[in-house]
Amino acid sequence: MLRDSIKAAQISAMKAGEKQRLAAIRLILAKVKDRDIELRTAETAPDDDALVIDVLQKMVKQRRESIQLFEQGGRPEKAAEEQAELEVIEGFLPAQLSEEETKVAIEAIKAEVGATGMKDMGKVIAQLKARHGSELDMGKASGWVKAALA
Repeated sequence: MLRDSIKAAQISAMKAGEKQRLAAIRLILAKVKDRDIELRTAETAPDDDALVIDVLQKMVKQRRESIQLFEQGGRPEKAAEEQAELEVIEGFLPAQLSEEETKVAIEAIKAEVGATGMKDMGKVIAQLKARHGSELDMGKASGWVKAALA
């Protein structure tokens, strides 16, 4: 399970004295715990790995936005801190599909659902997320879907 590998990484970072990595891993575990607490009242809980991957993807998105804002604001030292955290977080995510692999998947789904125009974009994105959600950045993928249907 992904949660167990994150906890194991926390222990190894403690033993190795990797303070920056340890801080990032603790942030991950805190966010996962927050999500667990949110879902206590939910009637159906998602698969544990799916939950952790969702949390990690949101953290990656936040870090990328922060890096961009810090660079625009002339704060390279803060951008470097966020980049270090981003690298730790991405280390726990499954391997991401390349742009070419994503476009092939989009074309396959487009043909499968019979998508012909922009009105079918929701169907294609829903299938793409269901099949490859943990393996790709949906922000970029939605742009590619839009281009494929245009």
